Amino acid sequence: MRFFLGALLALVFAGAAVAQPVNTGHLTAEIVASTQGVAPGQTVQIALRQSIQKGWHTYWRNAGDSGEATAIKWTLPAGWSASDFTWPTPHRLPVGPLVNYGYEGEVLLPVTLTAPADARPGQTVTLSGAATFLVCAEVCIPENATLTLQLPVTAAAAPADPRWGPKIAAVLAAAPKPAGLTGAFEKQGEAVKLAITGAALKGADLAGAYFYPFAGTVIDHARPQVIERGPDGLTLTLTPGYEFQGSTPPKEMAGVLALEGKAYEVSAAAGPLPAGASGLGPPPVKAAAPAGAADLGLVSAAVFALIGGLILNLMPCVFPVLAMKAASLAGHGEDHGLARRQGLAFGLGAIVTFLLLAGLLIALRTAGAAVGWGFQLQDPPVVAALALLMLAVGLNLSGVFEVGTSLQGLGSGLTARSGLAGSFFTGVLAVVVAAPCTAPFMGPALGWALTQPAIASLVVFLALGIGFALPFVAVTYAPGLLARLPRPGAWMDTFRKALAFPMYGTVAWLVWVLTVQVGPDAVPRILAAAIVVALAAWLFGMAQHRAAQGRRPQALNAAAGLAAIVAFAGGAFWPAYTLAGGDEAAAETASLDYEAYTPARLAALRAEGRPVLVNYTAAWCVSCQVNDRVALSTKSVSEALARNNAVYLKADWTKRDPGIAAELASFGRAGVPLYLVYGVKGDTPAILPAILTQGLVVKALDAAAKPG
Repeated sequence: MRFFLGALLALVFAGAAVAQPVNTGHLTAEIVASTQGVAPGQTVQIALRQSIQKGWHTYWRNAGDSGEATAIKWTLPAGWSASDFTWPTPHRLPVGPLVNYGYEGEVLLPVTLTAPADARPGQTVTLSGAATFLVCAEVCIPENATLTLQLPVTAAAAPADPRWGPKIAAVLAAAPKPAGLTGAFEKQGEAVKLAITGAALKGADLAGAYFYPFAGTVIDHARPQVIERGPDGLTLTLTPGYEFQGSTPPKEMAGVLALEGKAYEVSAAAGPLPAGASGLGPPPVKAAAPAGAADLGLVSAAVFALIGGLILNLMPCVFPVLAMKAASLAGHGEDHGLARRQGLAFGLGAIVTFLLLAGLLIALRTAGAAVGWGFQLQDPPVVAALALLMLAVGLNLSGVFEVGTSLQGLGSGLTARSGLAGSFFTGVLAVVVAAPCTAPFMGPALGWALTQPAIASLVVFLALGIGFALPFVAVTYAPGLLARLPRPGAWMDTFRKALAFPMYGTVAWLVWVLTVQVGPDAVPRILAAAIVVALAAWLFGMAQHRAAQGRRPQALNAAAGLAAIVAFAGGAFWPAYTLAGGDEAAAETASLDYEAYTPARLAALRAEGRPVLVNYTAAWCVSCQVNDRVALSTKSVSEALARNNAVYLKADWTKRDPGIAAELASFGRAGVPLYLVYGVKGDTPAILPAILTQGLVVKALDAAAKPG
């Protein structure tokens, strides 16, 4: 029986490599071969295979801030030789405040095996290696295994192994290789600039580019690497490591430059940076969408955007403009045809403005700007111009001057006019003031849209515009609702003037946003410009009054136009506003204690095992400010933070910040607000709704503190 069993095994394994897998505790290791044998003098690829337990990892040649690289010590027959590992591109593995480099799941580390020329065909050689692994999750465990591979020696080149041949070939094909890249680095202040140029980088997708150094002490691995594109390559801004703190800084930095789906070996020398590695700004933000968002799909994203647009009408920032338009409809409730035309004009204005904003947003992101929804309010000149525009609208509503018969189609004699231009402009204005708001369902839809081609993005924004305009347009096609509107009368003039005060409130809010962005020096300039706008409005009103009396208004009109130009140019665009430096200028006063968000602080708190509430917010985001007042800055939330030993971090996006933009995109969001609650266990935070309540936040914090 033993004879026949041995013969059967000999037949089964004849002409094939035989490996002996070993389970070390948290991984299974074995040596596998790309071919079914090796001929005398031939070079073949074998590999150390690791099948790592879920939740655990092993390390790259440079383990990063901690850890130890996988190693193997070979015991080979005389004349046989094995090279070092060909290391695949690693992954970043954040652990608390540290960042390590390594692998999860299955990983193959190829090795080049060379047979001696005098190897005898027909024999089977046994290759043996003592492998050591540091396998880590929340704890690290050194593990080891003695692995063997029996490989037949064949007279001619053996065929590829059907199982491992293609896998090893794929690993080798994707492994980092030299590509003729030229690198240079120099220390500039507290940073190290690493510039890399070469043909392989021209026109390449540089979003997510990352430099993995071979040496573990040249950079701070936990710090972000800021990317700037150039016509011939890119420049990475790195945080220097220990080697730069000594008296003799390094003369060379070697490592792997990883791009989207590609990786190159790079060696950089200390010296001047080439001009072609910078000058084009950062690459477009491209972050992987969170679970579920990547599978959202165009139809689902459009439906989410449609629902978000409907809900956007309920946001506080839109109320003043919609109230103005509702008052306009009240003046035409009996003329259904005119009301419908005005409704369609309003809807067209809203949809066109959404598409224009979307096109500009897509163009800016394509050009490398890290922007998201509400991006225009991150520029102080735009905020200043909007403040002056809202002041002009308020003065118009107060009766200081008229545009045509009236900006919003109110007042006497309008029953004979269509007011379509006013309705269209009202739709434009509604979208402009709605930009700081993000309604429920909008976040995932816009986050998905901005990772897609331009056509898909525009379809989603079109759905958002339709949803936003739909309620108002639908009312104009509902005769029953129009009939219930109050009849025109003297009350309309009073109501119109009352609507001016929400506009003045909007002006005050925008001025506050401006002070957060650029500091208190913005106040005298914007107030001076506001006075000139008021003067221009008064002069224009005087000209209209003079024209109504049959007198020539040209001089007053010219003076009003000149004053308006001076006001907008001086208040918004000359000289250009500069962002205030330091966190002090952007600090908010809130009753709820918080810390400024940084990735390092979040990592440190999570390493301590503390729950963390992260609030991505902005001063110009009305929804954010409402949530802060009614849900966050409350006694119950403060008590929940204290009770659960939790920390509140605030990520302020009032001023443009590519880092925050990238993090928002990584959660499938294109703008604020975004609320995350990290628990004491697990890596995935809970994402709270865009509209908060005290109870919802308290419940999330209590759940985050539970260990299970």
